[in-house]
Amino acid sequence: MTSAAPTSRHRLAEIGALLAEPARAGILLALIDGSARPAGELAALAGVAPATASAHLQRLVAGGLLALHAQGRHRYFRLAGEDVAHLVETLALAGAHAPAAAAVSPADTPLRRARTCYRHLAGRLGVALFERLRERDALELGSDAIRLSAAGARWLHDAGLFDDDEGLALAGRSCVDWTERRFHLAGALGNRLAERLFERGWLRPRRDSRALALGARGDAGLRALGIDWTRL
Repeated sequence: MTSAAPTSRHRLAEIGALLAEPARAGILLALIDGSARPAGELAALAGVAPATASAHLQRLVAGGLLALHAQGRHRYFRLAGEDVAHLVETLALAGAHAPAAAAVSPADTPLRRARTCYRHLAGRLGVALFERLRERDALELGSDAIRLSAAGARWLHDAGLFDDDEGLALAGRSCVDWTERRFHLAGALGNRLAERLFERGWLRPRRDSRALALGARGDAGLRALGIDWTRL
């Protein structure tokens, strides 16, 4: 056994303990869209008193799962990085074989249709977009990364999303979607694609939610890619 083994074992146990408390798990899920939120807002989202939320936030920061950003007199919390978002989404899949009663409720339908996972797209829309990219041979699936192909760059350019060869140098990765149990596109390439969908007015965030709504130009844009929003 190497000297690194006990450290890895204890670190894993520490992370597990941080995630085992429902309020802390709720805080992490509330921040998985990459947003930065104040303690009071996170307390309300987690359903706990401000003092309780403060204690949880301190533990999450100390444990390396959250980062604290101070702006004047205000303090905002965000996930410490995309690796933390990926961890949370992946662990949510641990109940994939749980009884049907644990399935996502109808009230979560907007989240299942389209949402952000840190800075990339998830839900049915994220899965559908990844599948369309693969069907169009728009992606090159390497052993260590997913990259946009020349054909993919042209396709996204013709759709009005990317400029010229934008995206060719970006690396992406597949991420298992915790509600759909299929893959969506993450990493730098997935992040940039999501940014363009917002900038072009295809998608817009819902108020106080990670769920996404269709933007003014979204219906026509998505249909041009072969995706029907009404069927998601």
